[in-house]
Amino acid sequence: MIYDYFTYNGIRFANSLHSKDILNYVENGFDVLDDDVFNVTYPKSGTNWMIQILNLIKHKGDVTLSNSVPFYERSPWYESIPAQTVIKDLVPPRIMTSHLPISIFAKSFFKSKAKIIYTVRNPRDVIVSAFYFIKIFKMFSEVEHFQEYLDHFLQGNAMFGSWFEHVKGWMQMKDDSRFFFIAYEELIQDLRGSVVRICKFLGQELDDAQIDSVVEHSAFTAMKENKMSNWSLMPEEVLDHSKGSFLRKGISGDWKNLFTVAQSEYFNKIYQEKMKDINTTFYWEK
Repeated sequence: MIYDYFTYNGIRFANSLHSKDILNYVENGFDVLDDDVFNVTYPKSGTNWMIQILNLIKHKGDVTLSNSVPFYERSPWYESIPAQTVIKDLVPPRIMTSHLPISIFAKSFFKSKAKIIYTVRNPRDVIVSAFYFIKIFKMFSEVEHFQEYLDHFLQGNAMFGSWFEHVKGWMQMKDDSRFFFIAYEELIQDLRGSVVRICKFLGQELDDAQIDSVVEHSAFTAMKENKMSNWSLMPEEVLDHSKGSFLRKGISGDWKNLFTVAQSEYFNKIYQEKMKDINTTFYWEK
């Protein structure tokens, strides 16, 4: 077992971060407001990057909040236990984060005008990023061999369930005007252009100088040096900072440095089978 978990509607959640009562509340009782913005991802897909981008857009490039308030207080994971004391103090329009699959997302969202930004990443890089993350996050037990975690991931046993089901579920909304999806790789390739597109989706009008500020302060190097975005403020009992940093490389294609040829073939076989019916060409497939 990689972490102490329970299941909710067939999805794995961590006992230290979630509870069945809170998950039931956020699915069935949470009141989504029309101006809410949800930053939705499968874990390790650019979640924190998008938190930074969205908060900087909200404040027209002003870095005051981003330089003084940690990620998890600016845009809490609304399904988590710690978020419940933070959400009530968020200033509208609220920017909240979630890793939930669409099947158990807040039902009130679908009757609202709220918006979702869904960031998707090459799952090979998701696997590698998660493998290194569990080495520093103390709620996880040590995984010595990469093959062990690769099997764990491909079998759908990771927290928040199967990557394949998560992505296929959310992509059902790709033609909905409230839904905007972008690839992690697009952010790397053209951060400024991506910010402009996100602003348009959100109805936010920023001038060139404000957009430049968003881009500058959401760059990987800037975030890595910012204590409010690099998770260095997390206590040692949560993150073992001696084993690595939360913001590691911020690149695409790092999977090539870890996957063997056999592992790549193994992954490709499962990926092609799981994704054969989805009518979407992702950025990394082009």
